[in-house]
Amino acid sequence: MSVTIALVDDDRNILTSVSIALQAEGFVTRVYSDGEAALKALADNPPDLAILDVKMPRMDGMELLRRLREKSALPVIFLTSKDDELDEALGLAMGADDYIAKPFSQRLLIARIRAVLRRAEMRALPRTEEEAAEPAQIVRGRLSMDPARHRVTWEGRDVTLTVTEFMILEALAQRPGVVKSRNQLMDVAYQDDIYVDDRTIDSHIKRLRRKFRAIDGEFGAIETLYGVGYRFAEE
Repeated sequence: MSVTIALVDDDRNILTSVSIALQAEGFVTRVYSDGEAALKALADNPPDLAILDVKMPRMDGMELLRRLREKSALPVIFLTSKDDELDEALGLAMGADDYIAKPFSQRLLIARIRAVLRRAEMRALPRTEEEAAEPAQIVRGRLSMDPARHRVTWEGRDVTLTVTEFMILEALAQRPGVVKSRNQLMDVAYQDDIYVDDRTIDSHIKRLRRKFRAIDGEFGAIETLYGVGYRFAEE
């Protein structure tokens, strides 16, 4: 069965280019130019996933997500024209599944879509099947990760991560003390032969550290080995 993706953005060029790229990958697309126009359609006839622009006239992506979350657990990826930590934290706390900043490559967006859809499929499994299929929780000192529920805590306090950040942290925490190269982390976070620059992984690591240090100013569990890669140091 075809997967339907709704695109909500006031930029017609983005609607057209992303829609064409998704259709080339076999997805069915529905497009909307503003949040108000999309709200009723998404609520009455939900797609499998929605991609929402944060900054839109009439009803922005944040308000649209808030209204959708009153009735639906529809997977959502936010698009934004700026790399704004506050917007990201708010959007993820409201229930967005991932977040990607413009400009972005179509292949990168498709990889994120597939990752979010995989997690949605896991959540949709009947409970007994889900328990058999879901990966075990990871507990490393003060860190706790629940991959099936995409939940991370540090010292018992929730840390809100994007799908990509979660995958990178999971890869590091699975084997404390073992160094992961940037290439290995790229393979984990970006599947389907998506190429990203080394600096992209470095940026994700910086954002991970910022999020944990917002809770614990002394956080130092993600260590850099210059010229080699990163490792998780269990405390």
